[in-house]
Amino acid sequence: MKMVLDAMDIDIWQVVDAAKTKPFGFQAFYPGPGLGGHCIPIDPFYLTWKAREVNLPTRFIELAGEINVQMPEFVVRKVQLALNDAGKAVKGAKVLVLGLAYKPDIDDVRESPSVELIEKLAHLGAQVDYNDPHVPQTHKMRHHDLHMHSVELNKQSLAKYDCVLIATNHSAYDWQMIADHSKLIVDTRNALSKVTGKRNHIVKA
Repeated sequence: MKMVLDAMDIDIWQVVDAAKTKPFGFQAFYPGPGLGGHCIPIDPFYLTWKAREVNLPTRFIELAGEINVQMPEFVVRKVQLALNDAGKAVKGAKVLVLGLAYKPDIDDVRESPSVELIEKLAHLGAQVDYNDPHVPQTHKMRHHDLHMHSVELNKQSLAKYDCVLIATNHSAYDWQMIADHSKLIVDTRNALSKVTGKRNHIVKA
């Protein structure tokens, strides 16, 4: 839905907020830059594997997986376009990814889309750093071998980056400070929905 509505120039967050006004039978689920953790990205495919043993298709599980793995590529494209609109190529751009954990307020990086975002942006030539108050440094992961340390986050450090990519909306982050002192922000979590002041440098992804 995030990709479809983006193509239609419709704000997915406004759509979810409108849907939440239904007084019964609705549970809000929010999009992000991709799926992480040890459950949703992995466990459903055990069922797919077992279903194949009895010659039964599980097309919806496989299709959902295909769509979900496209999300980091979608986000990277949004970063490219945002930098382009700002007159900056992604190659050589300094990008700060906020949040390495796959969801807020934890230190779990298993299958985290943030890791894939860092790798994809670096592959395009960007100089990528990350900050995560819960993950001071990376460690060996199943499919990735990043060797990085969380950089300091303050007014001065934010000003050094061409783009800040919000991947995980940790409650420890001062969103107003981030909004006030970043040149360009790509927000995948609607984390800046309540910040005040100018917002023309904020791109939703």
